[in-house]
Amino acid sequence: MKEKVTKTAEKYVTEKKFGIFEHKFESSMRSIARSFVKIDERFDANHKVLEAMLKEIKDIHEDNKEFRKNLIGLTSEGLSYERRIENLTVQ
Repeated sequence: MKEKVTKTAEKYVTEKKFGIFEHKFESSMRSIARSFVKIDERFDANHKVLEAMLKEIKDIHEDNKEFRKNLIGLTSEGLSYERRIENLTVQ
C-alpha cells in the first residue's frame, strides 16, 4: 500500500507569511542601501584625493614647461652669441 505524503508547506502565500517575508525583505534592502551609502562616501573621498593629485601633477607639468622654455631661451641666446663671434672672427 502507498504511503500518503503529508503537506509540509502551504501552496499559497498567506498574509502572515507575506508579512514575515516583507519585513525581512525590507530590512535586507535597508542594509544594502546603508552599504551603498558607505561605498559612495568612500568613492567621494577617493575622488577628492584624486582631484588634488591631478591638480598637483598639472602644476608640476606647467612648472616643468616653463623651466624648459627658460632653459631653451638661455641655450639659444648662447648659441646665437657664439655665432656672432664666429662670424666676426671669420670676417
